[in-house]
Amino acid sequence: MSRAFVREGDGESDPGELPELPISEHPNYVTPRGMMLLRSRLNDAIRRVQALDGAIATEAVGARLERAHIQREMRWLQARILGAITIAPERQPSDRVAFGARVEVIDDAGHEHRYRIVGEDEADPERGLISWVSPLARALHGARVGDSVVWKRPAGDANVEVLAIEYG
Repeated sequence: MSRAFVREGDGESDPGELPELPISEHPNYVTPRGMMLLRSRLNDAIRRVQALDGAIATEAVGARLERAHIQREMRWLQARILGAITIAPERQPSDRVAFGARVEVIDDAGHEHRYRIVGEDEADPERGLISWVSPLARALHGARVGDSVVWKRPAGDANVEVLAIEYG
């Protein structure tokens, strides 16, 4: 077969070939703030797609690819929002650690740490926002002030004591 009639790639990916972003297997528990952040991200993605519409009209391949990436992100965000289960922290048991809690703990070395247990999409460990499915959140779940729990970590188990629990 002559190579003259074989389509060669132009170095750009076909937007139709983008794999979907993975959706977590866990229920999508979110705080009210987490739901607000998901909706804000979706609105931002919608604005970005609208801004690209002019570039796409000129058949710019890069713009079509960028649009495909944003549309994939929008589908993911829509799925996360549709499947979200908003948990109001103030409706949680005030004497136990549960979803939405702000927890102050002390480790074996005497270092105090503050965490808030949030949904997977809201988690940001560097800011103390830990996912409810994280090993630390699972270890703390149900604990009361004064309880010690074992945090199973890849670096080795650590004991932490709950100093305070707060919601809201």
